[in-house]
Amino acid sequence: MLLSRIPLPAAPGIAVAAGFIAVETVVLLLLKKLTGTDNAFGVLYLIGVLVIATGWGAGMTAAMAVISAIAYAHFRRWPDHGPVLAQVQDWVFFFVVAVVALVAHALARTVRTRAADAEQRRQQAEASREALTALADQQAALRRVATLVARRTPASEIFSAVADELARCLAVTDVSLWRYEPDKTATLMAAHDYPGQTQRKPVGSRWPVDGENIIAAVADTGRPARVDDNENLVGAIPTLIRGLGLRAGVATPIFVERRLWGAAVAGSREARPLPPDTEQRLGEFTELVATSIANAEAQAALTASRARIVAAADDARRRLERDLHDGAQQRLVSLALQLRSIEAQVPAELEPLKAQMSDAVAGLTAASANLREIARGIHPAIASSGGLGPALKDLARHCPIPVKVRVELKARFSESAEVAAYYVVAEALTNAARHAHASGVEIDAHTNGSDLVLSVRDDGAGGADSNNGSGLIGLIDRVEALGGQLSVLSPPGGGTTLRATIPSSA
Repeated sequence: MLLSRIPLPAAPGIAVAAGFIAVETVVLLLLKKLTGTDNAFGVLYLIGVLVIATGWGAGMTAAMAVISAIAYAHFRRWPDHGPVLAQVQDWVFFFVVAVVALVAHALARTVRTRAADAEQRRQQAEASREALTALADQQAALRRVATLVARRTPASEIFSAVADELARCLAVTDVSLWRYEPDKTATLMAAHDYPGQTQRKPVGSRWPVDGENIIAAVADTGRPARVDDNENLVGAIPTLIRGLGLRAGVATPIFVERRLWGAAVAGSREARPLPPDTEQRLGEFTELVATSIANAEAQAALTASRARIVAAADDARRRLERDLHDGAQQRLVSLALQLRSIEAQVPAELEPLKAQMSDAVAGLTAASANLREIARGIHPAIASSGGLGPALKDLARHCPIPVKVRVELKARFSESAEVAAYYVVAEALTNAARHAHASGVEIDAHTNGSDLVLSVRDDGAGGADSNNGSGLIGLIDRVEALGGQLSVLSPPGGGTTLRATIPSSA
């Protein structure tokens, strides 16, 4: 009662006033009969006046004061009859009741106003606290998603995280992310389902973007869309939504570099519109989704570009190796054979000439061998023909320091993967022999799931820096171009370990 600025209705006030006056009069008569006096009980009528003054308006309070004074003046002389308010005592009581009523009413109104103000401030503070809590939760969710984006987490994981965070922040039962396809369909990329929901949305499925629904509206206009009741909408997607028990929904577009990529949809099982700020809150998350998609597409384009560069370089190396083998090397072999034939025809008396020709043949043979080694280093033909295992063992045989090789590969990998692994081992052996002054090297190649895992460890001086030196940088670029990873562990005095992981899809 005290928390309302508006006085209580008059009807219950009249009933309360009548009840108080009746009870007060009965008590007055009983006390008068018991005590034999009639001047000491006027205070009884002040109780009803105070009650009416605290809960009702000024008019009701004034009426209660007048009626209470008249009732007291009349019943204090009961059963004698006489004019009401004819004595000075009656007017004094009337004056006291009127003053008490006015003061009580003024105080009650002040208390009601202050109490109402305090309640309003409390409600505003509660609303502000809830708004700040919601904002803090949303900002925390945005930070979590932004962290995933900054870490270049796979897009599928980011999509799932966004769906879960949106469902929690918006307090809705359903969130889904859709990607528009060129054939007028939409692919469900991620979904957050109601915990007790038996029918789940099929992530990865494609649905025609037709009929009247918010996903089609976003695809047509590129602007947010909402629906307050899915009951009468037509199309494959509304049918799916109704089957999930969803009634209302909001969709916002996802733009990637000004291109409409897809839509984020929030749905509710309640038959009432979602809050008016739902589009804005969805949009804040879709900006992060767009950033992650742009990052993923840029990373994919970069990886594809690097893979094309590596493939082009390998093709050029292959052609150069073939040209050296089929051209210059064959020519040197042919010249050596010709000189050997001419040497056999030289007369015995020209022994010095024969010796010179023999030296020339030996020089041509050595040049051919050197050229063969150069060609083998330009492109490891043995890796592409005989496989990675024989190629690694061939490298170990040609290394000037002892090398232990352990190869446990379940199957052949792609030529690009095996060639990359070959170059990793070749570079590691070169560094171990020329720079690290190692006394031994261990090579291990095995399969981990579908990935090729390769490690090369030496006991040399260590201190290799992957940021300096074109050899290691080129290896890192080559491995990462195939979607793999190459790490270098080389503490000073602790040897060097190269570890490469190359996916089978490379």
